[in-house]
Amino acid sequence: MRTRAADMFGLEFPIFAFSHCRDVVAAVSRAGGMGVLGALYFTPEELETELAWIDANVDGRPYGVDVVMPASYEGAEFAPEELVGRLQGMIPDGHRKFVDDLLARHGVAESDGAAGRVLLGWTDATARPQVEVALRHPIALLANALGPPPADVVEMAHAKGVKVAALASTPRHAVKQVEVGVDLVVAQGTEAGGHTGEISTMVLIPQVVDAVDVPVLAAGGIGDGRQVAAGLALGAEGVWTGSIWLTVEEADTPAAARDKILAATSRDTVRSRSWTGKPARLLKNKWTDAWEAADSPGTLPMPLQFMLVSDALRRIGRSDAKELATFPAGQIIGTMNDVKPARQVVFDLVEGYIEAMDRLRAISDR
Repeated sequence: MRTRAADMFGLEFPIFAFSHCRDVVAAVSRAGGMGVLGALYFTPEELETELAWIDANVDGRPYGVDVVMPASYEGAEFAPEELVGRLQGMIPDGHRKFVDDLLARHGVAESDGAAGRVLLGWTDATARPQVEVALRHPIALLANALGPPPADVVEMAHAKGVKVAALASTPRHAVKQVEVGVDLVVAQGTEAGGHTGEISTMVLIPQVVDAVDVPVLAAGGIGDGRQVAAGLALGAEGVWTGSIWLTVEEADTPAAARDKILAATSRDTVRSRSWTGKPARLLKNKWTDAWEAADSPGTLPMPLQFMLVSDALRRIGRSDAKELATFPAGQIIGTMNDVKPARQVVFDLVEGYIEAMDRLRAISDR
C-alpha cells in the first residue's frame, strides 16, 4: 500500500485510527498504521499527560492528535473568560426541564452537584489550548474534526513540521479545507460514527478525489480489508477508521456501551442532534428517540446542546438506566462481534485488503 499518505508519514500501512484511548493510539502506530488521539474530552493538563504517555510508548512511530474547531457555533463572539457563563444563560429553562423529566422517568438519580465538563473542546477558544499542548509534542498530524481549521492554526502546525488534516462530508467542504492549507482531506461518508454528513462513502470519495489535489483518506463505515481496497480503488490513498477501535482489548469504552456495540446490527444507529446539536451518528435508543418525540423541545445549536446534556450523560453512565446510554458509533458496528487486540485488527485489515486485491487480479487475468 505505497501511497502518498503512507509516504508522507513513513507508514507501513496507510491506516489511520481515531480513538480517545491512548492505548489504542499507541498500539495502532506500533503495528504500522497511525493512531490519532481525540483531544476533545481532555483538559489541556490531561492532554499533556496523555501525550507524554504516548511519546513514551509509541516506539518512535508517528501518531496524531484530533481537535474540534467548528467553523460556526453559538457564542463565537464572546470573550474566552465569559464564554461558559454567557452560553449557560442561553439555554432555555424548558429544555432543562425536558432533560430532568426524561431522566426522572427512567429512574436516574438527581444531580449530585459535581462540576461537570459542560463545554469541552467544542469551540475555538477551548480547542486552542489543546492545539498548543499538542504542538509541544512530536506529533506527525493535527486533524480537525469539524470543518476547515483556522488558517493560523494550519500555519502553526506547518511551522512545527506537522501535517494537517480535516474531515469533509461534501466536495465543497474539501475544497475549502485545501484553500486554508490542509495536507490531507478525510472524506467521511454518512455511515461514520460521530459527526457526519448525508452522502454515502461510496459516492463521496470519488467526488472529493476529483475536487482536490491533496491525498484523500476514505472514512465512514470502514472496518474490513475489502473496504480498504474499495477506498483505494475509488482514488483514496488511505483509510480513516474510528468505530472499529471501540471494542478492541485496549479500548476504554464503558462496558455497557461496548456490550451494546457488540450486539448491535448496522440498523441500530441513527443520525441525531441530541448529543452536540450537530448531526452525529449514535447508538439508537430511548435517549435518541426522546429527542425526536412530539413532546421534545428540539435540540439546541452547538455547543449549547452538549452543555445542556453533559451532566445528564454523566448521570446516565453512573446509573442502571442502560436504555438511555448512547454512544457515537458508525454502521460498521454490525460486523463488530469480537474483542481483539488492536494490532490484530490492523493485520486483519491488511490481510483482507490483500485477499481482495488477489481476487481482482484473478478476475482481470481471465
